[in-house]
Amino acid sequence: MAREVLDAIYATVRKHKMTYDEFNALKAWMIGVGEDGEWPLFLDVWLEHVVEEVNTEHREGNKGAIEGPYYVPNAPEQGADGTISMREGEGGTPLTWTGAVTSTDGTALAGAKVELWHADSDGLYSQFAPGIPEWNLRGTFTTGEDGAFAIHTVQPAPYQIPTDGSCGKLIAAAGWHAWRPAHLHVKVSAPGHELLTAQLYFPGDAHNDDDIASAVKPELILDPKQESDGSASVDYGFVLDPEKG
Repeated sequence: MAREVLDAIYATVRKHKMTYDEFNALKAWMIGVGEDGEWPLFLDVWLEHVVEEVNTEHREGNKGAIEGPYYVPNAPEQGADGTISMREGEGGTPLTWTGAVTSTDGTALAGAKVELWHADSDGLYSQFAPGIPEWNLRGTFTTGEDGAFAIHTVQPAPYQIPTDGSCGKLIAAAGWHAWRPAHLHVKVSAPGHELLTAQLYFPGDAHNDDDIASAVKPELILDPKQESDGSASVDYGFVLDPEKG
């Protein structure tokens, strides 16, 4: 694989007849990515979606998506029907999310874990931004005997990935934008089944079609309903593939 990557780089250099000024600019940028601590950001945004695609193409159950850089394990347990940890007056439209976790043969998966985390109404994540309580908008939900769960949270906001470092310089040079559409992160697991990592999106978001991380899939876009009290509700479940023997 390393040789193929190098061969692709050589082909690009030859195709565009890279000058020494361009070569030195590339070296300086790559060093800057390391000095800024942004290699994880670079790989998560511009490479992970392809790695995820090839590693899950065999699945019969739900489609997955990238994990991204903001996952923290062991979020507080909230049971089968619970409210995610949040501040009083947390911004965003209240959202009730119901669903069930089943295997590909339709069997309900009792005791399955649905780990949820997402940004707040300012596009910020707890444990990665100052001034936000630990575990804010992070929780673990465990399905009941029928595989069902109900989660009470708020709709997150779209946000821009960091642009003050070397990744931002790449975005500016390429003429791209830095926006990610609003999304819910989940990890869904059950004994004897493959772990599902996914992101769920909302219809009508301006960046569903041009996500900087190229992670949006049609199967991952929710269909929320507006309730009379101004809140929203959505039903979306998960089908997990059994682990291969």
